Amino acid sequence: MRKILGRRSRAGTRRGLPPPAVAISLFPLLLLVIDVFNTPSVRLGPLMVAAPTFAAAFCAPAGVLGVSAVTLPCVVLASWSNQQLATENFLVQMITTALIIAAATAAASVRVHRERQLARARWVAEVTQRVLLHPLPRRVGSFDVASLYESADEEAAVGGDLYAIARHGNCSRLLLGDVQGKGLASLDMVSSVLNGFRQSVRHGSTLPTVVRELAAGFQEDVRELSAAAEESPCGPGAYADESFVTAVLCELPDEGPMRLVNLGHPEPLLLHDGKVTALEPTVPVPPLGLEDLNGVEIVVDTTDFPMGATLVLYTDGVTEARNPAGDFYPLADRLRNWTDLPPEALLAAVRADLRRHVDGPLTDDVAMVALQRTPAPEPARAPAAGRPASTRSDSLDGEPAGSPVSRTRPSPVSRIRRRPPSAATPQAPSGAASPAGP
Repeated sequence: MRKILGRRSRAGTRRGLPPPAVAISLFPLLLLVIDVFNTPSVRLGPLMVAAPTFAAAFCAPAGVLGVSAVTLPCVVLASWSNQQLATENFLVQMITTALIIAAATAAASVRVHRERQLARARWVAEVTQRVLLHPLPRRVGSFDVASLYESADEEAAVGGDLYAIARHGNCSRLLLGDVQGKGLASLDMVSSVLNGFRQSVRHGSTLPTVVRELAAGFQEDVRELSAAAEESPCGPGAYADESFVTAVLCELPDEGPMRLVNLGHPEPLLLHDGKVTALEPTVPVPPLGLEDLNGVEIVVDTTDFPMGATLVLYTDGVTEARNPAGDFYPLADRLRNWTDLPPEALLAAVRADLRRHVDGPLTDDVAMVALQRTPAPEPARAPAAGRPASTRSDSLDGEPAGSPVSRTRPSPVSRIRRRPPSAATPQAPSGAASPAGP
C-alpha cells in the first residue's frame, strides 16, 4: 500500500504538481509579504496559524511539521514588523501557535492511521470477493464469457449478488443470483449458495437436482446462522426464516440448445441478429428459501442458443436503477444498440451507460454475466518436417500462421473455412502482406 502511495506521489511530482505541504507553506509566506507592506493597524500574523490546520487535513504528520517550520518564523517576522516582540500579546500568540501545531500534528497522525485501516479493509474486501466470486474464465466450452460486478456498499468490493460457472463433462453450468439484502451483511448466504452450487455440479447432478440441493443446503445454513445470531450483537433478526435468494441456473452444452431454471429472478436476455428476446419461464419457480410456495415440480425450460448469439444475465440492481427523474434503466432497449459487441465490450458499454443514467451512487448491488457462443478455436497444426513453425504458410482467415492474428479465435460472423494448402496453390511467404482480418 505504501508503495502505491509512493508511486502516486512521484507521478504527481513528474507532472509538475507541488505536494500539499509545499502549496500550504506558501500561505504564511504570502501573509507575511502582505503584512510587511500593509499599514500597522491591520496585522495578519494571527491568520498564519491556519496553515498547520490546513496541513492536518491534507498532509502526513511530517508534512504538518514542515508547514509549521515555515509558519513559526513567519509569525515572528510579522510581529517584529509590527513591533510586537516585546509585548505580552506576542507570547500568547506563540503559545497559541505551538498548541495549534501540536493538535494539527496529532490530527494528521490519527487521519493517516484511519486511512491505512480503511485501505486494509478494502484490501480484505477484495480478497473476499476473489474467494467467494471466483474470477470467471474468459472461455468455457464453446462460449466467450465476461462478467461485471458493482457493490452498492462503497466500502466493500462484494455484496449480495453472486455468479459462478462450473464445468462437468461437455457441459457448463452457470448460476447468477441475488441474495436478500445487500452489502457485507449478505456474505454468509452468498457463500452458502456458491459452495452448494459448485459441489452439486461436480457431482454431476441434473439441473432439477441442483435446485433441490441448493434449496436444502440454503435452508439448513440459514437455520444455523439464525441460531448463531442469537448469541451475537446483531440479534436473532439478522437471519430471518424468510431469507431467500432469487437465481437463474443455466445448463450450457458445447453443442445444442441450453436448459435453464428461473427461481424468481429477472428473465435473461438473448441477443441475436439485432433482436433482444426475454427468456421468460414457462412455469414460475419460487426463490431459494421459499420452496413452500411451490405447488408444482421444478420445470426446466429449453431454448435454442444459435452460433454468434449472446446471453445476458443480470440482477435487479440493473433494471431497478433510477435516474434523478425516477425512471428505471431500460436494459433491453439499450442492448438493442450493442447486439454485435463481444461480451467484454458489451458489459463495458452497459456499465458506462448505467453510470450516466444513475448520475450518482448505486442504491443496489449490480451483477451481470454475458456469454457468446462462438466456434471453438482449431488446434495448431504440427510444423512440416524440416521447416520451423515460425515460417509455416498455413493460413487462418487469410493471415500467415506465424503472425499474431493466426493464434486468435476467428470471428463468428466472418469466419472463413480453413483449407490445407494444395500442391497447385502457391504458398505465401511468412513475411508477405496479408489481407485484413475479420
